[in-house]
Amino acid sequence: MENEKYLFVVSGPSGVGKDTVISHLRSAHPEIGKTVSVTTRAPREGEAEGVNYFYRTVEQFEEMLHRDEVLESNFYSGNYYGTLRSEVDRLLAQNTPVVLNIDVHGAANIKRVYPGATTIFLLPPSWETLEGRLRGRDSKEMEEVIQKRLETARKELEIASQFDCQVVNEDIEACAANLYEIMARRAGLK
Repeated sequence: MENEKYLFVVSGPSGVGKDTVISHLRSAHPEIGKTVSVTTRAPREGEAEGVNYFYRTVEQFEEMLHRDEVLESNFYSGNYYGTLRSEVDRLLAQNTPVVLNIDVHGAANIKRVYPGATTIFLLPPSWETLEGRLRGRDSKEMEEVIQKRLETARKELEIASQFDCQVVNEDIEACAANLYEIMARRAGLK
């Protein structure tokens, strides 16, 4: 499908700065589309259906999974979260560039469904920097939790070469600019 060239999947280990970099990218380029995810958690005060999330029951979410309407999903803190195929398809049909922040396993599934998508792996400038970011996030986290995240990060870093592109996040603005450069080159953006 020709419009798959507008789909970009950003992955990387916890603590590498995916959310921050993508936020900077979207601030600089508001034309980049944002999908609304689906979740089984209850809406928080001020959140709206179809704006922050699509809110569904566990049964509804599992039925959506069964019907292959969810491209990738995670179970976190007792709730499901996922990326809806309909959201991605809606933006691609408009030739709107789309950036998804997806874990490495979900990225592989997105690439399977949309082979024309570009997968981008964000790398830390060094292992020490990544460990420092993870330890600095929440000083209340137990060492056991931090060690588990570090072990997961090691495994994720081992498969970075399987992604179409790798970008080092040493500086947020420079990293966001590098992401946009990749998007512009691959999708013919200006």
